[in-house]
Amino acid sequence: MIKEIQLRTNLIEEKKEGALLHKAAKKLGVDSKEISGIKLLRKSIDARKKEIFFNYKVAVYIDENILEKSAYSFEYKDVSKAKEIHIIGFGPAGMYAALRCIELGYKPIVLERGKNVQERRRDIKAINRDHIVNDNSNYCFGEGGAGTYSDGKLYTRSLKRGDVRRIFENLVYHGATDQILIDAHPHIGTNKLPKIIQNIRETILNFGGEIHFNSKVSDFVIENNKLVAIRLENNNELTVNSVILATGHSARDIYELLHKKNIALKAKSFAMGVRVEHPQEIIDSIQYSCKGVRDELLPAAAYSLVHQVNNRGVYSFCMCPGGFIVPAATSSGEVVVNGMSPSRRNNKFANSGIVVEINVDKDIPKYDQFGPLKGLEYQKSLERLAFTSGGRTQSAPAQRLVDFVDGKISQDLNDSSYQPGLNSAPMHSLLPRLIGNRLRKGFHAFGKKMHGYYTNEANIVGVESRTSSPVNIPRKENLEHPEIKGLFPCGEGGGYAGGIVSAAMDGERCAEAAIELL
Repeated sequence: MIKEIQLRTNLIEEKKEGALLHKAAKKLGVDSKEISGIKLLRKSIDARKKEIFFNYKVAVYIDENILEKSAYSFEYKDVSKAKEIHIIGFGPAGMYAALRCIELGYKPIVLERGKNVQERRRDIKAINRDHIVNDNSNYCFGEGGAGTYSDGKLYTRSLKRGDVRRIFENLVYHGATDQILIDAHPHIGTNKLPKIIQNIRETILNFGGEIHFNSKVSDFVIENNKLVAIRLENNNELTVNSVILATGHSARDIYELLHKKNIALKAKSFAMGVRVEHPQEIIDSIQYSCKGVRDELLPAAAYSLVHQVNNRGVYSFCMCPGGFIVPAATSSGEVVVNGMSPSRRNNKFANSGIVVEINVDKDIPKYDQFGPLKGLEYQKSLERLAFTSGGRTQSAPAQRLVDFVDGKISQDLNDSSYQPGLNSAPMHSLLPRLIGNRLRKGFHAFGKKMHGYYTNEANIVGVESRTSSPVNIPRKENLEHPEIKGLFPCGEGGGYAGGIVSAAMDGERCAEAAIELL
């Protein structure tokens, strides 16, 4: 007999050996000796009150064998001589599209503008150390996409867009810990993701797929509204039938190429703002109602905040407990910041994007001249301004949180993970009123919701501008572009995803759709 039940423990009970076994036996009214095993299905922490609880969903096995096979199996087959599907981009959407093609008996040919995950490290080191940006190999471009070196969060609200569990199980199949199947807010960590991505690459290659790095697409050849070929930057031309466009939200050249060729695009609302950084101990003390170092059983505390200001959302985005802020520009002459955490989340600082919702049809009328690319051009303008304000060193403008809210110029920032340029301007002089004024009101509200959040020990860094694509590439119900046959916009770059998991699910769906129309 197998029973699924909910259990709850406090910190004291959690430290006792066999706590779950005894609680399960008591709840089911059986002797603990009758229980042959307990399998964790879900785990979360409830810290809403001063006493902390661990909530569990478990499967209790009574006189049953606990050893079970996963309900998911990934049966890859040799597709070296099968029909081809071309995939542009090798982030989560492109990777999962390629894997799904192989499962269904089709050969994926992946074109990735950047380098493989190992070689990509050198270019990221150059950004951090020398402020030199390789336009095709950086925190956003290269094998694994932006997710590889941006924390590896797996939480998603897109539960109706595909089989979330299948995405997780496939990550476990390729080397992720099965802890991601249990945690309420699963996370892999930027230090562990590269190996998993390498394993995915090897699966694709071992079963006959192709992956071409340093292969930037420069043009599409279209005849009679049908995509017939892809032209690469080295002038090589590839004949194609179906193309999954999974280039990510930072591939601006692709949007510009489509617009130049009069292929339908739509401006899309997005969000921009800053990164705020606190000592992790402060966030722990707020969330866990503790003083000093948190209990060893508790992970670095996270938070999620939202507030409405003048009918626009101000909210936290990509919160990284025990993490650090990283430079995420994709070309020289711009400054962009992002956050990440290692798997142990053991850095002394916590950071989060705090961003303002921007309605492209109402908030930025001066950019209407750019048509569907108006949000993109607005992004660019603030990133270039941040570069100029940072002393032209690719360093992020920074300021104390309280000084920003009060409109003061900050001095002597606390030592942190970033190094502002020598001539960097304060954030309050960089951000337009549209963003700055709403952020100030948002920070005030957040300080009331989380007492201690609004503090002299918090710094803000800018700009956080790549929360999502400001452009939507439209598609029909069958996921094909409404004007161009054989083109399947996909993932974050198409405007259909907002993270690793949702992008992966969309990649699978696009693979299935592309195959259906072959």
